[in-house]
Amino acid sequence: MSLAPQEIHTFFVTAITWQRRSLFRAAPMAELFLDTLFRYRTQGKFLSYEFVLMPDNFHLLLTPAHEVSLEKAMQLVKEGFSFRVKREMASSLEIWQAGFTEHRIPDWQDFQHHATYIRENPVRAHLAESSSGYPSSFAAQGFEMDPAPPWLKPQTIMTPISPG
Repeated sequence: MSLAPQEIHTFFVTAITWQRRSLFRAAPMAELFLDTLFRYRTQGKFLSYEFVLMPDNFHLLLTPAHEVSLEKAMQLVKEGFSFRVKREMASSLEIWQAGFTEHRIPDWQDFQHHATYIRENPVRAHLAESSSGYPSSFAAQGFEMDPAPPWLKPQTIMTPISPG
Protein backbone atom coordinates (compact mmCIF):
# COMPACT_ATOMS: atom_id res chain seq x y z
CA MET A 1 0.00 0.00 0.00
CA SER A 2 1.48 3.34 -0.96
CA LEU A 3 1.48 6.20 1.50
CA ALA A 4 2.48 9.68 0.40
CA PRO A 5 4.46 11.58 3.05
CA GLN A 6 1.92 14.41 3.11
CA GLU A 7 -0.93 11.93 3.46
CA ILE A 8 0.35 9.96 6.45
CA HIS A 9 -2.30 10.34 9.12
CA THR A 10 -3.19 7.76 11.71
CA PHE A 11 -6.57 7.89 13.42
CA PHE A 12 -8.41 6.44 16.38
CA VAL A 13 -12.02 5.90 15.28
CA THR A 14 -15.18 4.71 16.97
CA ALA A 15 -18.52 3.78 15.43
CA ILE A 16 -21.65 2.89 17.38
CA THR A 17 -24.54 0.60 16.47
CA TRP A 18 -28.04 1.99 15.95
CA GLN A 19 -29.58 2.78 19.36
CA ARG A 20 -26.58 1.04 20.92
CA ARG A 21 -28.01 -2.38 20.12
CA SER A 22 -25.70 -5.19 21.23
CA LEU A 23 -25.49 -6.65 17.73
CA PHE A 24 -22.00 -8.05 18.15
CA ARG A 25 -22.88 -10.32 21.06
CA ALA A 26 -24.13 -12.69 18.36
CA ALA A 27 -21.15 -14.61 16.99
CA PRO A 28 -22.37 -14.59 13.34
CA MET A 29 -22.61 -10.77 13.38
CA ALA A 30 -19.20 -10.38 15.04
CA GLU A 31 -17.58 -12.81 12.59
CA LEU A 32 -19.13 -11.07 9.58
CA PHE A 33 -17.93 -7.68 10.83
CA LEU A 34 -14.39 -8.96 11.39
CA ASP A 35 -14.36 -10.57 7.95
CA THR A 36 -15.48 -7.29 6.41
CA LEU A 37 -12.86 -5.28 8.31
CA PHE A 38 -10.02 -7.59 7.34
CA ARG A 39 -11.19 -7.91 3.76
CA TYR A 40 -10.73 -4.16 3.23
CA ARG A 41 -7.42 -4.24 5.10
CA THR A 42 -6.21 -7.07 2.82
CA GLN A 43 -7.33 -5.03 -0.21
CA GLY A 44 -4.97 -2.28 0.95
CA LYS A 45 -7.66 0.28 1.76
CA PHE A 46 -6.02 1.01 5.12
CA LEU A 47 -3.46 -0.21 7.62
CA SER A 48 -4.88 -1.39 10.95
CA TYR A 49 -2.88 -1.52 14.15
CA GLU A 50 -5.32 -2.26 16.96
CA PHE A 51 -9.06 -2.87 17.19
CA VAL A 52 -11.74 -4.14 19.50
CA LEU A 53 -15.31 -5.05 18.61
CA MET A 54 -17.52 -4.39 21.62
CA PRO A 55 -21.18 -5.51 21.82
CA ASP A 56 -22.43 -2.15 20.47
CA ASN A 57 -19.41 -0.39 18.95
CA PHE A 58 -15.91 -0.76 17.65
CA HIS A 59 -12.64 1.09 18.17
CA LEU A 60 -9.90 1.01 15.57
CA LEU A 61 -6.46 2.55 15.05
CA LEU A 62 -5.86 2.89 11.30
CA THR A 63 -4.07 4.76 8.56
CA PRO A 64 -6.04 5.11 5.31
CA ALA A 65 -4.25 4.34 2.04
CA HIS A 66 -3.01 7.26 -0.08
CA GLU A 67 -6.05 7.22 -2.36
CA VAL A 68 -8.57 6.56 0.45
CA SER A 69 -9.87 9.27 2.76
CA LEU A 70 -10.73 8.44 6.35
CA GLU A 71 -14.39 8.96 5.48
CA LYS A 72 -14.11 6.49 2.59
CA ALA A 73 -12.36 3.90 4.78
CA MET A 74 -15.12 4.14 7.36
CA GLN A 75 -17.77 4.01 4.64
CA LEU A 76 -16.24 0.81 3.31
CA VAL A 77 -16.27 -0.82 6.75
CA LYS A 78 -19.69 0.35 7.94
CA GLU A 79 -21.61 0.19 4.67
CA GLY A 80 -19.75 -2.93 3.56
CA PHE A 81 -20.81 -4.69 6.73
CA SER A 82 -24.42 -3.42 6.48
CA PHE A 83 -24.65 -4.61 2.88
CA ARG A 84 -23.38 -8.06 3.83
CA VAL A 85 -25.86 -8.32 6.74
CA LYS A 86 -28.71 -7.55 4.36
CA ARG A 87 -27.45 -9.94 1.67
CA GLU A 88 -26.02 -12.83 3.69
CA MET A 89 -28.34 -12.76 6.71
CA ALA A 90 -31.48 -11.57 4.91
CA SER A 91 -31.89 -8.83 7.51
CA SER A 92 -33.16 -5.29 7.06
CA LEU A 93 -32.06 -4.31 10.56
CA GLU A 94 -30.67 -0.79 10.95
CA ILE A 95 -27.00 -1.31 11.87
CA TRP A 96 -25.17 1.96 12.58
CA GLN A 97 -25.65 5.36 14.13
CA ALA A 98 -24.84 8.04 11.55
CA GLY A 99 -21.21 9.09 11.36
CA PHE A 100 -18.28 8.11 13.56
CA THR A 101 -15.90 9.81 15.95
CA GLU A 102 -12.30 10.35 15.03
CA HIS A 103 -9.14 11.53 16.68
CA ARG A 104 -5.97 12.18 14.70
CA ILE A 105 -2.95 10.60 16.37
CA PRO A 106 -0.20 13.25 16.53
CA ASP A 107 2.67 11.28 18.07
CA TRP A 108 3.93 8.00 19.50
CA GLN A 109 2.72 8.72 23.03
CA ASP A 110 -0.85 9.34 21.84
CA PHE A 111 -0.70 6.19 19.68
CA GLN A 112 0.34 4.13 22.71
CA HIS A 113 -2.38 5.76 24.84
CA HIS A 114 -5.12 4.82 22.35
CA ALA A 115 -3.70 1.32 21.77
CA THR A 116 -3.86 0.74 25.53
CA TYR A 117 -7.41 2.11 25.62
CA ILE A 118 -8.45 -0.36 22.91
CA ARG A 119 -6.77 -3.34 24.63
CA GLU A 120 -8.28 -2.51 28.03
CA ASN A 121 -11.78 -1.64 26.79
CA PRO A 122 -13.29 -5.14 27.29
CA VAL A 123 -11.75 -5.33 30.75
CA ARG A 124 -13.15 -1.92 31.78
CA ALA A 125 -16.57 -3.01 30.47
CA HIS A 126 -16.35 -6.22 32.56
CA LEU A 127 -16.57 -8.39 29.45
CA ALA A 128 -13.23 -10.11 30.05
CA GLU A 129 -10.47 -10.38 32.62
CA SER A 130 -7.83 -9.61 29.99
CA SER A 131 -7.81 -8.37 26.42
CA SER A 132 -6.54 -11.74 25.25
CA GLY A 133 -9.62 -13.31 26.86
CA TYR A 134 -12.04 -11.25 24.79
CA PRO A 135 -12.89 -13.00 21.50
CA SER A 136 -13.42 -9.88 19.36
CA SER A 137 -10.12 -8.13 19.87
CA PHE A 138 -6.86 -8.21 17.98
CA ALA A 139 -5.15 -10.03 20.85
CA ALA A 140 -7.64 -12.86 21.35
CA GLN A 141 -7.68 -14.50 17.97
CA GLY A 142 -4.16 -13.75 16.86
CA PHE A 143 -5.23 -11.40 14.09
CA GLU A 144 -2.30 -10.24 12.03
CA MET A 145 -2.11 -6.49 12.52
CA ASP A 146 0.12 -4.02 10.77
CA PRO A 147 3.29 -2.91 12.58
CA ALA A 148 3.03 0.40 14.41
CA PRO A 149 3.42 3.38 12.08
CA PRO A 150 7.13 4.25 11.83
CA TRP A 151 6.37 7.96 11.37
CA LEU A 152 5.01 8.01 14.95
CA LYS A 153 7.73 5.99 16.65
CA PRO A 154 10.12 7.95 18.83
CA GLN A 155 13.31 8.75 16.97
CA THR A 156 16.62 7.86 18.54
CA ILE A 157 18.93 10.83 18.31
CA MET A 158 22.60 10.02 18.28
CA THR A 159 24.68 12.63 20.04
CA PRO A 160 28.30 12.62 18.99
CA ILE A 161 30.72 12.04 21.82
CA SER A 162 33.36 14.73 21.89
CA PRO A 163 36.92 13.55 22.38
CA GLY A 164 38.00 14.06 25.76
